[in-house]
Amino acid sequence: MAQTQSGAAGTQSLPALLQRNAAQFGDAPAYREKEFGIWQSWTWAQTEKEIEALALGLINLGVNEGDFVAIIGRNRPYLYWSMVAVQSVGAVPVPVYHDSAAEEMAYVLEHCGARYVIAGDQEQVDKVIEVQDRLHQLEHVLYLDPRGMRKYDHHTLHQYSHVQDQGRAAYDEWITDLKARREKLTYDSTCVMLYTSGTTGKPKGVVLSNRNVIESAKNSAEFDKLTRGENILSYLPMAWVGDFIFSVGQAYWCGFCVNCPESQDTMMTDLREIGPSYFFAPPRVFETQLTNVMIRMEDAGSLKRRMFHYFMDHAKRVGPRILDGQSVGALDRLKYSIGNALVYGPLKDTLGYGKIRVGYTAGEAIGPEIFEFYRSLGINLKQLYGQTEATVFITVQPDGEVRADTVGVPAPDVEIRIDENGEIFYRSPGTFVEYYKNPESTAKTKDAEGWVATGDAGFIEDNTGHLRIIDRAKDVGKMADGSMYAPKYVENKLKFYPDILEAVVFGNNRDRCVAFINIDLNAVGNWAERNNIAYASYQELAGHPKVLDSIRSHVEEVNKSVAADEMLSGCQVHRFVVLHKELDADDGEITRTRKVRRGFVEDKYDDIIKALYDGSEKISTTTEVTYEDGRKGSISATLKIIDAPVVPVQAPKVAAE
Repeated sequence: MAQTQSGAAGTQSLPALLQRNAAQFGDAPAYREKEFGIWQSWTWAQTEKEIEALALGLINLGVNEGDFVAIIGRNRPYLYWSMVAVQSVGAVPVPVYHDSAAEEMAYVLEHCGARYVIAGDQEQVDKVIEVQDRLHQLEHVLYLDPRGMRKYDHHTLHQYSHVQDQGRAAYDEWITDLKARREKLTYDSTCVMLYTSGTTGKPKGVVLSNRNVIESAKNSAEFDKLTRGENILSYLPMAWVGDFIFSVGQAYWCGFCVNCPESQDTMMTDLREIGPSYFFAPPRVFETQLTNVMIRMEDAGSLKRRMFHYFMDHAKRVGPRILDGQSVGALDRLKYSIGNALVYGPLKDTLGYGKIRVGYTAGEAIGPEIFEFYRSLGINLKQLYGQTEATVFITVQPDGEVRADTVGVPAPDVEIRIDENGEIFYRSPGTFVEYYKNPESTAKTKDAEGWVATGDAGFIEDNTGHLRIIDRAKDVGKMADGSMYAPKYVENKLKFYPDILEAVVFGNNRDRCVAFINIDLNAVGNWAERNNIAYASYQELAGHPKVLDSIRSHVEEVNKSVAADEMLSGCQVHRFVVLHKELDADDGEITRTRKVRRGFVEDKYDDIIKALYDGSEKISTTTEVTYEDGRKGSISATLKIIDAPVVPVQAPKVAAE
């Protein structure tokens, strides 16, 4: 089998792949990082030495095989190196979301029993210190950035570079131990532990083996013909499985270069400078970029605006067909070429997408209009369906078979089945080992034969073999008249509009659907400035009559689109409110990966939902909020409830008894 052959070839662990890369193409770039406006670069040979020095330093500090080492910070080469260094000494890396509040961080560190933490900067160290009373097993903290750290007690606090220096100094003392630990690593050794987003409860620690990570990386790289010539920009949270498989698994299997931006604020500039050939982003990134494009177009002159819309209308009609190699008339091709010279090409370069050969979006469903916008530009954007427990890959879209309404076919070596309730199950080499310290959930999710319950509902098309996702299985339901209720389908259509940031639809077992909407402050604020409309806060702008009228028109358009789908026509939105605050991870309303915690939101805003259904024209409410410094407060508002036009549809036919 391919699995055992990979292991026999000496690639049973990421440290083994690192040794291979350093030996076979040591002079090739492995990492770049922009710091103080200048790109720094490290080859694979230099990377191997940096990781070796840290691994020796960790052994010198007392890290044992089987220890858990938490890694907290933004995307930096040093922190990626730390994950492989931790593996090299036989310990387990546990990346933690760097924007986690101290309390969230404490749960992960306590649950895994981390003895060591490697932190990016003072902010992360401070959060660890804030909760250290609960962390009885924590012994040492390493920090990367020394700014602000000089006056801290350094008995158990160590600068990252100093630990490396100590490792180099103790080379003769510990190199034999390091080599022995590396050689012990097998395909079944733990590679990493990643925590789920926790949409329905406490996050679970997903244990992934070297087999899970390397086989998934190998299969997916071969599927998309990835080579060591690829360039990627690594900017997504290091604690997310998507970043781990792209920036670590595939990077080490293929040997391509990982580029780290200087900061979140410079990410778009750095993206343009790197011009990645392989790119991955959740729908939120593509939605935000499209919003920014539309804002710029509104600010542009009338000639440029007309030219943009003229050529984009043509691109939407023929662009995806040209991209898929389908037959397109000569005149249409000529017109598309002109559009590419005047609009599509410059726009792709502005976005940083000019060199993309393969692009992926995943994490949650992307709105079909947004998806088709990027493909119409000639960007080979594809969808994949996956989850942490699968080491990402469940389905992928082959070139030439890319559609907005499916997530493709089973990924290489992946089996899929649909149970009688419509829930999707899979098994694959990427199937996780277990949930750490949670055998009950492990048994509930993965059966004895290795089949994993995804929690998503869908079906496989008979004629194409493509998988279509309807929604989360627990979220799919029935309207009171028996028609299907699938909120995510409607929410994604609403989020296509640049001035809608988030939408949450309710209606299970009800006679009609209602919705909460968050405006996009960037897009709506830009509109307000252009129209000389003054506002003092998000709340004030969200309640402006013209904003409410605009959102109402979007809901009306979405209702027309939903009504055209016979299966989901009952999900039209009858009434909605524009919320007085953005849904926020610090308030528990969304996860750190920006997935809505639907049940939590429904409970928290129960008074608003009742008003949407009882015919009220407005609702006064008070909401608890969490400030950036962790303090709690509250905001009060009176929200106007808006009725939205709906398209009459026939009631579902009930079979005669």
